[in-house]
Amino acid sequence: MAKINEQELKIPTHLAIILDGNGRWAQKRGLVRMMGHKAGAKALKYIVNYAFSLGIKVLSVYCFSTENWKRDKEEVDYLFTLPVEYFSKYQDRLIANGTRVMFSGDISKLPTKTMLSCDSIALNTKECKSNILNICLNYGAKDELVRATKLIASKVLNNEMSIEEIDESTIEKHLYTKDLPPVDLLIRTSNEKRISNFLLWQISYAELYFTKTHWPAFTKKELDKAILDYSKRDRRFGGVKK
Repeated sequence: MAKINEQELKIPTHLAIILDGNGRWAQKRGLVRMMGHKAGAKALKYIVNYAFSLGIKVLSVYCFSTENWKRDKEEVDYLFTLPVEYFSKYQDRLIANGTRVMFSGDISKLPTKTMLSCDSIALNTKECKSNILNICLNYGAKDELVRATKLIASKVLNNEMSIEEIDESTIEKHLYTKDLPPVDLLIRTSNEKRISNFLLWQISYAELYFTKTHWPAFTKKELDKAILDYSKRDRRFGGVKK
């Protein structure tokens, strides 16, 4: 971590990252897009370890959106081989580090081998308590909110709750992230400055950080820069500091 007054350094409890730019990173090097995704998976391994070593408790990563199905089938098929490979290689390390792996998104629609791999890693790490890696696969925030609305409406119809009981906490309890704190810092790589349907409820008061660096080139130093920038933010949550 770069030098900064320790009293001024703020480590986010929940960090979210939109992993963007794998394809562009590959194309700039004359490689096929799949090689960019492979390099992106390697970068994720290093950033996961480093983020948790800094004291971050929850890391949410946007790996595949509900809109990404529009991409070329060959690319989509390759993307879904990466979780299987990643979990096979690093499950023991994740458990040793106390990392619980959870998923946000409808993984039931993933290829069978990928879905089973996700179910397995979630089950095998469910007792881990040190930190949480929240992998967003086949995830879209609008889809999540529609799902939550249907679940709540079903409970109202079944007389399990009344309309008057519905408040913000009710909605939060029906999101994929119901057990997680709100996002403190959201990072998007590859010089895109939009949210792209990611954790819209959870980032309502998050600090946003955009970098030109493509995801495969996002290093520990780049994460340091983001956290140092975050540490300088004045988070008032709608109030005024006296």
